[in-house]
Amino acid sequence: MPLLAAFIAVILLNVYAAVLIWLRAVVYRVALYRPMLLNIVLSFVPVVVAVLGIIGLLLIGTAGSLVNAPSVVSTILWVYLIVGTIAWILFFPNAIYLITELNFSHRREDDPVPLWFDIVQTLTLTLSGIANAVLSMGVMEFAFTTVILDPAHGTPVLSWVFAGVVIVLGAVGVYFGRYLRFNSWDVRHPIGMLRKLRAHFAIKGKALEAFGFVLTHAVLIALVFVPLYLLAYAALRAG
Repeated sequence: MPLLAAFIAVILLNVYAAVLIWLRAVVYRVALYRPMLLNIVLSFVPVVVAVLGIIGLLLIGTAGSLVNAPSVVSTILWVYLIVGTIAWILFFPNAIYLITELNFSHRREDDPVPLWFDIVQTLTLTLSGIANAVLSMGVMEFAFTTVILDPAHGTPVLSWVFAGVVIVLGAVGVYFGRYLRFNSWDVRHPIGMLRKLRAHFAIKGKALEAFGFVLTHAVLIALVFVPLYLLAYAALRAG
């Protein structure tokens, strides 16, 4: 029940963010800011990937209990885990990326939209992204803990290492997306990405800027994720 309530709350937050973006255009007769709507969809992708990952694990486990080939099932399980985790990590920064929408770059000097409306709308958008990030990472860490590790004595240290690495990689991905305009699917062109990275960090001060950006964003996500995950994990184990 707590997990279902969390899913419903996150979905409602995403819907509310989309509704506010639509209302902004309708009520104040301005152009619909479609990039924000696209960002909501992209930020929810990690949640979808995480949920599909859990469903896949259950299906593999069920199929494994029906066939007498433990080594084959184990191989399939590990390949599925590795591929699924990599796919999720690639899309995970899209959720945290919504923090950067707080720069109000969509506003103009003569914007007829009241500032108070844009504050609520943009904050809701940002919170929806953080919620998507926390929920998807909670699902992935729970799967990592229960499938790979032994959770008999609480959340293993290795699972926190996993979460920490993902949070830092997510913050790095946000920096790449905001300042180098990388997308998750740009990994298909690694040579081009490396060239852009080399040119970017050749500029004096960019490395220090990136460090500060990643550090502050990672700490923020960690401070939100850790207590919420501990509460959810305790509730699931108690249930």
